[in-house]
Amino acid sequence: MKKPVLIIIVLLFVLSCKSEKKPDQIELATEELTESEEEWTYLFDGTSTDGWRAYNGEKMPPQWVVKDGTLTFDTEKRLESEKKGGNDIIYAAQQFDNFELYVEWKIPEGGNSGIFYHIQEGDWGVSEVAPEYQLLDDLKWEEINGATLEDWQKTGAAYAMYSADEELKLVKPAGEWNTSRIRFTTNLVEYWLNGQMTVSFRPWSKDWEQRKVSGKWKDFPKHGTFKKGYIGLQDHDSPLWFKNIKIKKL
Repeated sequence: MKKPVLIIIVLLFVLSCKSEKKPDQIELATEELTESEEEWTYLFDGTSTDGWRAYNGEKMPPQWVVKDGTLTFDTEKRLESEKKGGNDIIYAAQQFDNFELYVEWKIPEGGNSGIFYHIQEGDWGVSEVAPEYQLLDDLKWEEINGATLEDWQKTGAAYAMYSADEELKLVKPAGEWNTSRIRFTTNLVEYWLNGQMTVSFRPWSKDWEQRKVSGKWKDFPKHGTFKKGYIGLQDHDSPLWFKNIKIKKL
């Protein structure tokens, strides 16, 4: 065989290998492309805080601002006289029962926050009534704070109820963007972190009730009892960044 012909054959083979995809890769790409944006409602689109306000308040706390397309909690805007933590916010334009929530977020080293749902306002703290998807810097929090974390306090957990699966979850270093999903129905709840499901449980089941009355929420009878409510974000005294917050009804 002549060399020019051999070279052409080799080049054709290389090109065909580069274009080849595994079946699961093709299906994944198709699934991402065909997911209808019309199903989603953006709670934050990168331009304004419309619809958001303080929990049990009328306005947005001044520390929550839109910066570079992100919903940011800026601790530098906190006055010395102000309390640290507790400036939680809710999306007050609509309440949700069964839903899928998608959020992109990042936190600094030692950072701590959370995503709340089924929030109802009243004479109580938001965490006393609303279930939480925990956000935390698992990799540095203990070192910086000099304390030991329980598994139910770590990222991807149903805070103080169900621990995240440590073998499945992917924890990114502080300062990197993460993706989280909460899928809530009356039959099953799923928490996802960076493409992996970290927690699944049945709300209001016997197991759920037992965990509630024997753990942190034993003295808070209203915790998790509301079946519809607002979506909220927690201020736990660290800088925070959120973007592409969207939800769809299930």
